[in-house]
Amino acid sequence: MKFFWSIPSIRAGASASCSSIVPRTAPFQTCQWQSTLPKRIQCSAFSTSPILQKRKKGDKKDIRITLIRYFLLHPKTPRVLRLSRLRGLRHWTIHRAWQLHKAKLRKQQELDLERQYNEMRKACEELRLIGSNGLPGGKDEGKLFRTAMMKQNVWQGVPIEYARIQTQWPSKDGWNHGWTRG
Repeated sequence: MKFFWSIPSIRAGASASCSSIVPRTAPFQTCQWQSTLPKRIQCSAFSTSPILQKRKKGDKKDIRITLIRYFLLHPKTPRVLRLSRLRGLRHWTIHRAWQLHKAKLRKQQELDLERQYNEMRKACEELRLIGSNGLPGGKDEGKLFRTAMMKQNVWQGVPIEYARIQTQWPSKDGWNHGWTRG
């Protein structure tokens, strides 16, 4: 990346009004290209005058495009925290406690689902072993189980609105081309 003090015309020597922008790290040396410099020296590095545009080989970049490129190409994850030892230890302790709490909740939900599944399996086994009269055995053993496992008319009676997820956007009507600001 070029800085404004690396531009040859500013390095060669500037007027008294812009001497503060030239770094004073080393004395300037005269070069052979000093005679080819324009007589008018641009002081401000952010100007869009023809001299600077000629030097930069084109117009200034649009800041909006630069920002869009920046946010499209950079990751969404934040940078790593840089903490002191004690603060890092506190952060790690709180983070670990939160992770343990979430793991405990996940385990509890998993056990609850497993319990529900086992109860449903037992109920289905009972339905499979009894007949239509509710007693074990008989010629129509398992009829209640087969009836319970049929998936006919499952969605009958459900309103059509539930077929589409209820959101505010995109609208059902599409774009309103006739809209004008009131």
